[in-house]
Amino acid sequence: MAFDKKLLDVVACPLCKGKLIFVDDKKALVCRFDRLSYPVKEGIPVLIEETANQLSLDELEAIK
Repeated sequence: MAFDKKLLDVVACPLCKGKLIFVDDKKALVCRFDRLSYPVKEGIPVLIEETANQLSLDELEAIK
């Protein structure tokens, strides 16, 4: 199942409440402020801090 990008209008980072961006090749939602990547499984974002991956500065800069 594909991620519905309309969800970006209503979801936010659970930590800072900031905007998330969808990164298709990672199948993840990314918070640039916290440098966290939240997985999207079967089209559903898993916005739980324990499931998030910390991104390095290089990884973050590679995301457009």
